Amino acid sequence: MIGRTTLVLGLLALSLAAPVVRAQTAVAGTAAPVANAVDPAAIQALKDMGAHLQTLRRFQATTTLTGERVLADGQKLQHSATAELDVDRPNRLRARMVSARSERELIYDGKTVTLFTPAQKYYSRVEFSDTLAGLVKRLQERFGVEVPLSDLFVWGTPAAPIEQIQSAMNAGQDFVGDDLCDHYAFRQGALDWQVWITTGSKPLPRKIVITNRADEARPQSVSLITWNLKPAFKDTVFSFIPPKGSTAVELVQLKTK
Repeated sequence: MIGRTTLVLGLLALSLAAPVVRAQTAVAGTAAPVANAVDPAAIQALKDMGAHLQTLRRFQATTTLTGERVLADGQKLQHSATAELDVDRPNRLRARMVSARSERELIYDGKTVTLFTPAQKYYSRVEFSDTLAGLVKRLQERFGVEVPLSDLFVWGTPAAPIEQIQSAMNAGQDFVGDDLCDHYAFRQGALDWQVWITTGSKPLPRKIVITNRADEARPQSVSLITWNLKPAFKDTVFSFIPPKGSTAVELVQLKTK
């Protein structure tokens, strides 16, 4: 009999971004952008990126996140974490989230979602059958669990938040590692965000910066994404066998008003 213990995962929100930015200064050699202007070319770049992401069937994505926590007196503390994703579309995923404080795993085999905390040996299972985009939505809405890099599964689908973007601009080009990228900036509500997308016919997001304007300290998170489009993982990575001594606990749904 599973008790009322709740599996508290504390999954880091390593999102690819639905937010948006309005730059305040001009890129060298260009005119200053118009406030709240939406550049159709910047929107199209997001659509092209999303369309390409949806063509990826089997891949690995690794992200390193650097984020900021603001204390009551306004002082900022920086923290870091990593996430590794093994993906086999349309409905299999394994994600591992690691920080100095915790390690968490999420495994989805197309029929069951398992959340596991290796240190405590707690695991929780929920029956589910849908695409990865559907998984992302259900976990967030019902349990408050956010899948790292969740927008990788949303962009390129009707659920992509294109209509919520209030301003969009091309901020020029930069290198992320060895990759030449087009740099775009967006604003959406109280969030500003930037994305660096590889140039060429296979656009992939390589860097994400999100700024929270709702906090006067303007805390930021920076995510660097590394891709492996020819992964060597086996199908067994999407199976979960509880280790000896593990305890099954209930994943409690969020209370609705």
